[in-house]
Amino acid sequence: MRAVQQEQWGGPETMRLVEIDRPQPRYTEVLVKVVAASVNPVDTFNREGNGYNDVLTLPFVNGWDVAGVVEEAGYGVTRFRPGDRVFGMPRFPYAAGAYAEYVTAPSRQLVRIPDGVDFRQAAALPLVALTAWQMLVDVGQVGPGKRVLISAAAGGVGHIAVQLAKTFGAHVIGTARAAKHEFVTGLGADEVIDYTTTDIAATVRDIDIVIQMFGGEPALRALETLRPGGILVNAQAAFTRGMYKRAAQLGVRASAFLVEPDRAELEAIAELVANKQLTAHIDAVFPLERAAEAHRLIRQERTTGKIVLSVADA
Repeated sequence: MRAVQQEQWGGPETMRLVEIDRPQPRYTEVLVKVVAASVNPVDTFNREGNGYNDVLTLPFVNGWDVAGVVEEAGYGVTRFRPGDRVFGMPRFPYAAGAYAEYVTAPSRQLVRIPDGVDFRQAAALPLVALTAWQMLVDVGQVGPGKRVLISAAAGGVGHIAVQLAKTFGAHVIGTARAAKHEFVTGLGADEVIDYTTTDIAATVRDIDIVIQMFGGEPALRALETLRPGGILVNAQAAFTRGMYKRAAQLGVRASAFLVEPDRAELEAIAELVANKQLTAHIDAVFPLERAAEAHRLIRQERTTGKIVLSVADA
């Protein structure tokens, strides 16, 4: 089968389209014929050797978001049959190998694609939607009337987090460049602030939950927007030195975060998508063999929504 593989960590030029053996499903796993995958910033960090490379080994096939058709069900699988349309984020942060024509996955880390939802839309959702859900619901305990500040609100996680927070009845403030304000408002945000021209910490107050996608000084400053007892959920806590100390000084809370596969939550997300309450915006689509170009684009940090890889015809 075709796969985008790398034999060393490094830049996009280390990614090669190669022929490798098709994987075989083990007990309770399914083999999925991939129709679409998607690209996330974490993919680029891992490719560079700066991500979860302590649990990844070379040669390495990148990617976690996958949508496709069940080709074969391993022994013990009761949820799916060949021909079922499925999507998910299997094994994260351990290798899943989504940049390929076939992947295997634990059957209970995948869910059915809702009727009327295409493979590209499905592939764009799992990692960003589960991240947004877990940050907002599991950690932040979002609910009606909560004031939520979402950084990078036009990005992959951010644009899903805006929609989810509104679904749960929150008042949403997003940060984005001025050119993307209309897009973020269209997602349902109550307020949008240009982080390039405005000091967010000096402007925004009484926030219950901060969804923080960037570490370092911006994350430390974002703590200052919280009301007493409010929480900052930080996807890059490892790059935010002094976060817990500063939170204690301010009388607020801070939490590191790493997304996990979760079937029940992904099914809830699928239901929102089916009911047209949640949509992944796709900024660009690349064929599998141009995955390196997709990596170059996402590293520019100007993407609106998601980048998808088209692997096979639906």
